[in-house]
Amino acid sequence: MTVSYRQPGVVLTDHRFTVPLDHDDPTGETIELYAREAVASDRAHQDDLPWLLYLQGGPGFGANRFVGRQAWLGRALEEYRVLLLDQRGTGHSTPATRQTLPLRGTPDRQAAYLTHFRADSIVRDCETIRPRLTGGAPWTVLGQSFGGFCTVTYLSLAPEGLATALITGGLPSLDAHADDVYRAAYPRIERKVASHYARYPQDVERARRIADHLLNTEVTLPGGHRLTVEAFQSLGLMLGTGEGSHRLHHLLEHAFTGTPQGPALTDAFQEEVRSLLSYAGHPLYALVHESVYGQDERPTAWSAERVRAEFPQFDAAKTLTGDGPPLFTGESVHPWTFDCDPALRPLRDTAEALAAHTGWRPLYDPARLAANEVPVAAAVYHDDMYVDTAHALTTARAIRGLRTWVTDEFEHDGLRAGGPRVLDRLLALARDEV
Repeated sequence: MTVSYRQPGVVLTDHRFTVPLDHDDPTGETIELYAREAVASDRAHQDDLPWLLYLQGGPGFGANRFVGRQAWLGRALEEYRVLLLDQRGTGHSTPATRQTLPLRGTPDRQAAYLTHFRADSIVRDCETIRPRLTGGAPWTVLGQSFGGFCTVTYLSLAPEGLATALITGGLPSLDAHADDVYRAAYPRIERKVASHYARYPQDVERARRIADHLLNTEVTLPGGHRLTVEAFQSLGLMLGTGEGSHRLHHLLEHAFTGTPQGPALTDAFQEEVRSLLSYAGHPLYALVHESVYGQDERPTAWSAERVRAEFPQFDAAKTLTGDGPPLFTGESVHPWTFDCDPALRPLRDTAEALAAHTGWRPLYDPARLAANEVPVAAAVYHDDMYVDTAHALTTARAIRGLRTWVTDEFEHDGLRAGGPRVLDRLLALARDEV
């Protein structure tokens, strides 16, 4: 049953679909997908509108919950019906959390279940539901970040389902192992941190003081999250967005207060940090994050943690023996992530089993991409902290006909920060209008 309702300028319709857990076993277990259709109020009864499918970044996040015609959605609604898909395991789709995964049984069985939550399964979900909505017509796909990874998989597995492919900050390496991804990432993160300290030099001493406090004091945040120095460093994830450096600065400047027992981290600081570090709303991100890079027999084996050891400058304890600034880290998941977060602790053994998994199937088909006939445009954000620019441009050259827009005007969140203009540019590129 579908339900429709209104927001300012938009008619929204809820859709639910049943799809196979394993598309290679179509008569086996099924899961549910949720998606929200959006159409401009004055076009709600226009049946011939083409469809645009939005694939959210992540992995592990449900689609944006817009109010009215926010961000890029208003531009899209000028000519499309838009489907905001909660990819499998996210949002209102069949959930994968500490509460639901134990229904699968042992950690090994939970991990086996989660091997079906990668880009190839997401694309096959899309191809299952597309004929039900479009009558079989191909649709335009807009992929942000991990959604862009999924879009490249779509071009590899089912290009016949695509009228146009638009990608923002999401051109993956076609053949890199997770180790290659993180080996490229740590120097890039270090540059972002250096830029932050150059903008806010007063934050050097603030970060040193917080790191020293956490190395010598056990801190448990409201809700049970353990704030270790490594967890504090992971706040560097903020530096990959347009406003992130400024938000990090505002966070650091109110970290301490005086108490009868001496200096302590303020309640306000602790609460804000808890909200930034918690995976309660998106546990799937932590569980499958490294598996999105698995494409061969090798396990990912906690790649970010292993590769970090090659960059000792990220060791805060060693940094504090001198006078240098502690380095923040970026988009990575570690074994200690599961120890710190109460939403993840029950899933630590499941994460270990996924990290040890071998035999990942390839997600991209270089030969098919080289023969691509679908119009493709991609925004590549110069020195993107989350997706390596060199990897992205190598992939761009490998996809026949792909047109790139390389810009340093935006960070990784360009689609959110400059949505209408970014989408306008991508559509113009795909249509050969610029």
